[in-house]
Amino acid sequence: MWHGRFKHDTAKIVQDFTQSLDIDFRMYACDIQGSIAHVKMLAQTGILKPDEAEKIEAGLNKVLDEINSGKFTPSIDLEDVHMNIEARLTQIEPLGSKLHTARSRNDQVATTTRLYLRERLLKIKDVLKILLEIILDNADKHKGAIIPGYTHLQQAQPISMGHYWLSWFEAFMRDYKKLNFALENLNECPLGAGALAGSTLPIDRELTSKLLNFTAPTRNSLDTVAQRDYMLDYHFFACEFALHVSRLCNDLIIWNSQEFGWIILPDEFCTGSSMMPQKKNPDVLELARGKTGNIIAQMLDLVINLKALPMTYNRDLQEDKRCLWQSIDTVESVIKILSALLEKVDVDEKSALATLEKGYSLATDIAEYLVMRGVPFRDAHFQTGKLTGWCIENNLKFSDLTLEQFKKFMPAADEDMLKILTPFESVKRRNIYGGTGFEQVALQINEGRERLKMLA
Repeated sequence: MWHGRFKHDTAKIVQDFTQSLDIDFRMYACDIQGSIAHVKMLAQTGILKPDEAEKIEAGLNKVLDEINSGKFTPSIDLEDVHMNIEARLTQIEPLGSKLHTARSRNDQVATTTRLYLRERLLKIKDVLKILLEIILDNADKHKGAIIPGYTHLQQAQPISMGHYWLSWFEAFMRDYKKLNFALENLNECPLGAGALAGSTLPIDRELTSKLLNFTAPTRNSLDTVAQRDYMLDYHFFACEFALHVSRLCNDLIIWNSQEFGWIILPDEFCTGSSMMPQKKNPDVLELARGKTGNIIAQMLDLVINLKALPMTYNRDLQEDKRCLWQSIDTVESVIKILSALLEKVDVDEKSALATLEKGYSLATDIAEYLVMRGVPFRDAHFQTGKLTGWCIENNLKFSDLTLEQFKKFMPAADEDMLKILTPFESVKRRNIYGGTGFEQVALQINEGRERLKMLA
């Protein structure tokens, strides 16, 4: 396409190095969609005659049919999907040589990429919403199950398993909002920005924007071809989502182990050992956790690529899609497999309660009881700590103690304190907004379902 300027053909080794078909051919339908909108605009503004535009559009649709049917094979000599489509169009319809009027590959690539990215992110929104629904269903199914809550991986306080699931509902809801933000930020149309400065021809950027269902044209032609912030917005979502997945998977892996033993993973989502017959390995969760590094690396790939690039377009930006596609494919696969697995996860409530019996997770309940009896919190904390240390030294649990034994450490203790020292009462009494109390968990589930209905 640049033979008018060059005396010699591009070297084969250069063609192989600079081609991007392996990255961008997946966008062929979106490239043709953008070209059809461009042709319609050229006809509306009088730059093309109506019959010319109709023939070019018909040719583009024929190219699309050929690609979909497998009849069309792209050539690496033509570098990318955009030039392959244009070259084939011109073979079908010679008027195709007018298609690139008032357009550069810079604004064409930016438009095609945004169209394709929007299409993929809308699909991710759909599967992410399914994940949110499954997590809410789990919260409802397990709202009455009592498990240990942890800080520093040490037993802290009893909580409802439903409350635990709701914590991930909140995390993934934040991810959903970030995904929406990424979609909003890419929804401006680059067509008409040209190579970097727009065009002297009387094009109508508002029309192409409307035809492609963008909210508006981009505002600055230099920024249009230079920036990839809309890709970064996706990567920021992807990284946060992957971190959430990794932490959730880690919990389930630990709680499924024999040392904990109260999360039950479905057999069909686990694997065995080639040597040890007894093994049931949580490979799906481990792989989902392991893919986090790849997703973060794809973001860093783009960040480092963008660092210190001069205005405006530079060929470095051709590599922006390699990391983008890999991240999107990974994120979508993780959401789907995680949803399918979580739908079948169960809780062994007896084992979870037995785990609580081994610890002293009701210590805070004792201290807060003393506060309600007028004891300053720091004194209550000290007295309960002394009691806990004595129980550990004597291999006793709180449930083993008599009221007289309690009173040796905390004179304010009374008979009613013994009634609250059960995991069930501990959870039930945390009946504050956002807390783990059973009533609050039920309210949070109902509220979550209403929030899901309102998702854009």
